[in-house]
Amino acid sequence: MKAALPLVLLIAANGIALAQTTAAPAPKAAQLSPLTVTGIVPDPFELPGSAAVVAGEDFRARGYTNLKQIAATAPGVFVRDEDGFGNFPNISIRGVDGTRSAKVTLMEDGILTAPSPYSAPNAYYSPKSGRMAGIEFLKGSSQVMYGPHTTGGVVNFLSTPIPTEERRFFSRLTAGSYGNLFNQTWLGGVTQTEAGKVGALVELHTQLSDGFRQIDGVGRRSGYTLTEPMIKLSWEPSGGLRQRFELKVGQTDFDADESYAGLSEADLRARPDRRYASSRFDHHVAEQWRTYLRWSAEPDKSLRLDSALYFNRFDRMWDKLDGITPAPGLLSNIGEALVHAPSLALLRGDRVTGNDGSFYTNKALRQHEAYGWQGAVTKRLEAGAVRHELTAGLRIHRDDAGGSNQRTTYAVDDGVIGAGTPGAVSSAGYQETVATAFFIEDSIRTGALTLRPGLRYEHLKMGSTSGAGAYAPTTNAMVMGGLGFTYALNAEHALFGGVYRGGSAANPAGYAAGATSESSLGKELGWRGRKGATSWELVAFHTDFHDLIAPVVGVAGGGLLAVTNGGGAVSYGLEALLRHDLAGGERGYKVPVYAGLTWTHARFKDIVGSRLGNSAGIFAGAENGHDIPYIPAWKLAAGAGLESGPYAGSLDLSYYSSTWGTGYNANPRLVDGTSSLADPSAIDGRVDGLLTVDLNLRWQCTRTFRVVGGVQNLLDRRAIISRAPLGGRANAPRTLFLGGELAF
Repeated sequence: MKAALPLVLLIAANGIALAQTTAAPAPKAAQLSPLTVTGIVPDPFELPGSAAVVAGEDFRARGYTNLKQIAATAPGVFVRDEDGFGNFPNISIRGVDGTRSAKVTLMEDGILTAPSPYSAPNAYYSPKSGRMAGIEFLKGSSQVMYGPHTTGGVVNFLSTPIPTEERRFFSRLTAGSYGNLFNQTWLGGVTQTEAGKVGALVELHTQLSDGFRQIDGVGRRSGYTLTEPMIKLSWEPSGGLRQRFELKVGQTDFDADESYAGLSEADLRARPDRRYASSRFDHHVAEQWRTYLRWSAEPDKSLRLDSALYFNRFDRMWDKLDGITPAPGLLSNIGEALVHAPSLALLRGDRVTGNDGSFYTNKALRQHEAYGWQGAVTKRLEAGAVRHELTAGLRIHRDDAGGSNQRTTYAVDDGVIGAGTPGAVSSAGYQETVATAFFIEDSIRTGALTLRPGLRYEHLKMGSTSGAGAYAPTTNAMVMGGLGFTYALNAEHALFGGVYRGGSAANPAGYAAGATSESSLGKELGWRGRKGATSWELVAFHTDFHDLIAPVVGVAGGGLLAVTNGGGAVSYGLEALLRHDLAGGERGYKVPVYAGLTWTHARFKDIVGSRLGNSAGIFAGAENGHDIPYIPAWKLAAGAGLESGPYAGSLDLSYYSSTWGTGYNANPRLVDGTSSLADPSAIDGRVDGLLTVDLNLRWQCTRTFRVVGGVQNLLDRRAIISRAPLGGRANAPRTLFLGGELAF
């Protein structure tokens, strides 16, 4: 039945679209440029709320594939990296907990792309930035159309569009340090036929690396391979109805020798690129399929219809170091073991006389499926001097998550790691959700003022099992919405702001255990402007969070466990971004410069009891007034470039201040025995602030070929960038890349 439902929805949608086509009047020429836009952000100057758009040509020119580097110029957005490559980004917007990006709505081309956005939003997946044509970040009062997680905001990844020309070809190939290799190649275009305009795009994106970390006893083995093919097909039928069909099918194969476990702080400071011998068996494999069939139409200038069917599947297996088999004097949790000398010796594989004990890995198989239909109707109306653009939308969505665990134990004797002994396969549980979401939003313009009231409602029918336990059904609902505004002072200056109630669903097991949805009340007020070669935006924001959903990272068992609520929080701050061309745009060259600043104050409040317990993951140890983990108070970005004839280049720097790894807000140490945080752990402690500088150069040596190169982390600054999920890890060292781009 699960496999048949997407097919039924597909047939139904096609039937509706064909009926519309049959009813159309006599054929006539039609240009459908408004229907080819796959982004969700209109002209930011008109948006009643804060947003940031990073163009693919900008981050590709710099050789960036790590979302943390890409988002550096987006005020209010912070990405915590784990592996140094950006393969596992943790996205936070305006002080929301960013663990595994569970509190933001991840989309690709306006379609939900997280593996199970309702049932298991903390799955380890994010679209790969390197293949994108752009990335949009929505914040504040401009996101009522998008859910389900709106306490944090929306990130929309824009894949390569079908070119509007008859034929276009692009290929970028670079090679660099540590065996890094990047390739993105695509061919596409449109052709006019008697049946209408037909378009196609074929793309292949690959990345691979030998990795920069070295595993004790086996040498370097921390790299990865990534392969992502994609095909897009479009058809704009001849006829009186302006309409467009688009089909996308994309796939991801990802294979990485990546570990959950990090290092003790002392070992990381001494050798930041080290990995312990006990992590030698860690291996991550993932596969994703993503597809949609989209239909858009404009029967007339005042009416637009959008409809999309989508189906995504994501499977991953992560065989990872997960703990120590209990033995005298040994702690079983990896995070605790990293600050406990006898256990640390076992993790390192140090030679100790006699039986050293054993460690175990967990082969965690997770399987996700998500599919549904979404549609929207936009109607433009005028009533005297007042203009309305009313949009109503509906989404029917289903997703599920399940999997299994299998422990393999490795004995260590006199420093020698023995053969593994596999254990029994056990269920990781199962969670499913059917969500019906409806929104309505009206853009009301009168003179210089635009108001945008909106309401979003989501009905959730959920169910879960825990291991071999009984199925537990639940039903819940979320109401979100608010009011945004824009006031154009003149053609160059505008004020904007709004008040918005956001929400984030707990997972089905969490609801069954008594958890409630997280909610927020956000306010923002901003000023944006543009004049000649200068543009700017300044925003103040304030958000109150209630019933925080505590992440389960660092808790044995992982992502399919029931989440819990962890009290409340408050986040407020300032965001600023300035762009300017020192050459004024009137000379034969350009000198673009930019500067961005984010100041965020994000702290816990209304914590139940004296401290949150260890089951709260990185929230463990939180008290009222403690900083929310991994939310830097300061984030800065600045850069300058030069473009003259065939030559171009830029120097970019980014900085973020230090944070805490848990709600405990202190370095690892024993606390009083009455505390729920009775054991110190390597996920506790200070996470370093970091300044990085990147340099890139480009030479357009022919009309079709460009040489590209650069250095990332030019100063080779190293720091602890994360203590989660299980111990400290450092950023990537200085890396160089060199290659070329061919485009015609």
